[in-house]
This record gives sequence, structure tokens and C-alpha cells, in this order.
Amino acid sequence: MPIQAIEPQRLYRQISNQLRELIVGGEFPLGSRLPSERDLALQLGVSRPSLREALIALEVEGYIEVRMGSGIYVCEPPAQPAGGFDLSGEEGPLELIQARSLLEGEVAAAAARLGKKRHFDAVAEAIDQMEADAQAGIQPIEADRLFHVRVAEATGNSVLVGVVRRMFDLRLGALFDQLHSHFETPDVWAQAIAEHREVLAALRAKDAERACAAMRHHMDIAYRRLSSSLTRSPKKPTQKSTEKRAIAAKAAGNAKTLLRKAG
Repeated sequence: MPIQAIEPQRLYRQISNQLRELIVGGEFPLGSRLPSERDLALQLGVSRPSLREALIALEVEGYIEVRMGSGIYVCEPPAQPAGGFDLSGEEGPLELIQARSLLEGEVAAAAARLGKKRHFDAVAEAIDQMEADAQAGIQPIEADRLFHVRVAEATGNSVLVGVVRRMFDLRLGALFDQLHSHFETPDVWAQAIAEHREVLAALRAKDAERACAAMRHHMDIAYRRLSSSLTRSPKKPTQKSTEKRAIAAKAAGNAKTLLRKAG
């Protein structure tokens, strides 16, 4: 037998492989409920976010079913389709959000420094399209993508535009879609649109630091939402919390303006 190259596996794949073997081997019988995410993470010695990505992979493959407010249950092992399931090329959704937060925060800062009014108007158009789609009951994913790409376009750097576009497109895979399906609601999209408008306000103010913070805040909210329990209903953003973030962002911008004038 010839020597074969050993390919490093992402952690969530290692976890899902072990859980799949336990399910197929009968350790978790058909119809049974898996231990809680907390207990499974402790038993496996892994973080709960990594475990959550592994569970999503098993759900995509059909080995488990996530029931909101109840638990995670073992399904009858699926018939393997032609070509099998291949999620090996997909990045972990939570790692992807972390990477986007680091990159797109700096992209937003550069956009605030370098962008022109026409760029910011284009960003505003993307947000308006998101809002129109959401109100029409259409998942505004394309307009969401357009928003992030247009922020990058405001930097005038085609490489950054390509990187932002590529990183956003990585979230269009089966894992990310399945994970999002547990948390995406009209309220969640409304919150995302409000966060986008905070980024836009910072861009128009030409405030690089505020733009970076607003974009990273947007990504951090997404990370925390997708890191919550799969079987717990997502919290709805309150009007009070949304207003509080807007007031804080406005206050930060006003303080910076006063400091510049004083200088």
C-alpha cells in the first residue's frame, strides 16, 4: 500500500467524526437524546463553539435533529447519496466570523478615511435594499453581501474588495446555512440592518476608529448569537437596547468632534 499524505482536519470535523462513529455504533440509539452541549463538550474536552459546529455538520449529514426548546436527537443513519457528503472544504462558521471581524473592522476604518460621498451613498443603497427585502419577506443575503463589498470598495483597493467578497461567500456553504437557520428571524435581520446603519453613520462622519468599532460590534453580535445554545430560542433585540447602542455611537462621534475643535 503506497504512503498517503496525511491531511490535517479541522477540529469540528474530528469531533463530528467521533460522534458519528458513536451513533453508528449504537452508543447513542436511534431516537435518543444526546447529552447537553455542556456535558458533551466536557466529555470530549473541547469548547462548546467547536462542538456546536460539529453538531451542525452531523445535522447537515442527517444523523441528528435539533429540536428547539427540547434537545438534540439521533436520527436513523441516512442513505449515503452518490458521491457522499463532503464538508471537508468548509470553514468553521464561527472561525470565519472571527476572521471577518478582524479584517472588515480595518477595512471599514480605511473606508472612512479614503471613501467619498458616492461610495457612502452606494453603501446606503445596499442597506435600503436589505430593508426592502426583509420587509418583503425575502432573506436579504444578497443585499447584505453588497453592503460589505461596497464598504470595501470605498477603500479603493481591489485586493481588499476581492478578499471581503471571498470571505463573505464562504458563509454560503451548507454548514453556515444550517447554523443560521436556527437563529435567523425577522428581528435578527432588523438588528443587523440597524448595525449596518451605525457603520454607515461612522463612514459619513469620516471617523475611522468609530467605523472599525461599529463593524466589529456587528460581527461580534453575530458571533455571540451563533454561539448560543442550538436548542434555546434566540433573544429578540429590544427597542431599548437598539436605541442605547445608537445613542452611545452618536455620543462617541460628538465627543470626537468636540476634541478636534478644542485642538
